[in-house]
Amino acid sequence: MSEERSVDVAIIGLGSAGLYALGKVRPTGKSVVAIDGGELGTTCARVGCMPSKAIIQLAEDFHRRELYPRFGIEGGDQLRLDQEEGMEYVRDLRDTFVDRVLSNSSDHFPEGLLIEHYAHFVEAGVLETDDGQRIHAKAVVIATGSRPIVPEAWQSFGDDILTTDNFFEQETLPGSCAVVGLGVIGLELGQAMARLGVEVTGIDMAGTIGGISDPEVAKQAIDIIGKEFPIWLGQGAELERTADGRIRVSAGENSVVVDKVFASLGRRPNLDRLNLEAAGVHLDERGMPTYNRNTMQVENLPIYIAGDADAERPLLHEAGDEGRIAGHNAATGSNSAFRRKTPLNIIFSDPNIVQVGMRFDQLDPETTAIGQMGIPPVGRALILANNKGLIRVYAEKATGRMLGGEMICVRGEHLAHLLNWSIDEGLTVGQLLQKPFYHPVMEEALQAALYDLYHKVDAKNDSPIPELQPL
Repeated sequence: MSEERSVDVAIIGLGSAGLYALGKVRPTGKSVVAIDGGELGTTCARVGCMPSKAIIQLAEDFHRRELYPRFGIEGGDQLRLDQEEGMEYVRDLRDTFVDRVLSNSSDHFPEGLLIEHYAHFVEAGVLETDDGQRIHAKAVVIATGSRPIVPEAWQSFGDDILTTDNFFEQETLPGSCAVVGLGVIGLELGQAMARLGVEVTGIDMAGTIGGISDPEVAKQAIDIIGKEFPIWLGQGAELERTADGRIRVSAGENSVVVDKVFASLGRRPNLDRLNLEAAGVHLDERGMPTYNRNTMQVENLPIYIAGDADAERPLLHEAGDEGRIAGHNAATGSNSAFRRKTPLNIIFSDPNIVQVGMRFDQLDPETTAIGQMGIPPVGRALILANNKGLIRVYAEKATGRMLGGEMICVRGEHLAHLLNWSIDEGLTVGQLLQKPFYHPVMEEALQAALYDLYHKVDAKNDSPIPELQPL
């Protein structure tokens, strides 16, 4: 006979979203169980944002040697990379981040809180784990995360297909690699591999890279990144084995033979094993439930979804917010709605690619003004020997209220936050120009783009010196 257990809240999945949900449930005093049959430590720490940034930094430091002759520094051409040592460093740093997550969470769980097995619904409000336990829960939070998409036709290539799940376990890097999918992960790791000596070819069905919707920024990004490795756009990739055991990758009229293929085709939510239909959940043609993004409630059921499992914004800070909302509502039953934060997306390529607030393809061209600044003449960028790129910022033409921006520029991660916070506060372009800008910093490039935008909006500052507020 299976073990039976009743709780107020069951959380399925203990990644970032699940941990944040748990952090909201436990202080309420409600009984809770966390169920996770996978490897603990969060996707971000194990295979996502943290190890990827470690190898990106390694690649940037090694790539920097190519600038030494310009600076009068000799001997840079003698520098060599020990790939095994480099990959071991990345794994060691990754393990540090994972250990920190685990030490702050599972080690402090009381006995019985964590069930290290997979679970699925057998009926509404009832879960069954793969070892036969039955959990009766008044509310359920689904935070099961996602996994890399690998087409079925590629399965036969086995270990020659790399994804984020196995990339960081490689002791050395391949001599050549086709990166299929040039979104965040493909661009970041593709450029890192190229800088570490891999012959990289980038392929994407889209006509742009990094999800950029602003055509001017996209043109700059393709040109800049395309100088480091070939980029083929607008065609899907087809794979076949060659006589010598390598892989021929074809996209339209282009073809290349490589040692490995890095599949960066997006991630699939881990919902397929949950048997959601047994809980009364209706799924769309993509196998996704309908939910309220402000309450995280699925339909009108005592079920909540958070993090990568909902396939909306696969980002750590979004997973955290969704987990908090789901956990609060699962514990209290209040189904309170919360305002979501201004969108913020950063690709840690070099230069950074940034999207803040409304994207270009979301704008109404009749009511929107656009300002821009090219990076080539920016003093700080020249000093950094990285004066490539473009900043484009958007505002409501009538009111001057900031709407969004897209850019590719060095240290764009910092400009992204400033712009994001300003949009979140409802500031106008005129108000932003009254803020101090130091010299010489990359923020001056944003200031120049704002000046260009200021001349195109109707709303002006009430001051003969627009940069200063009258006393």
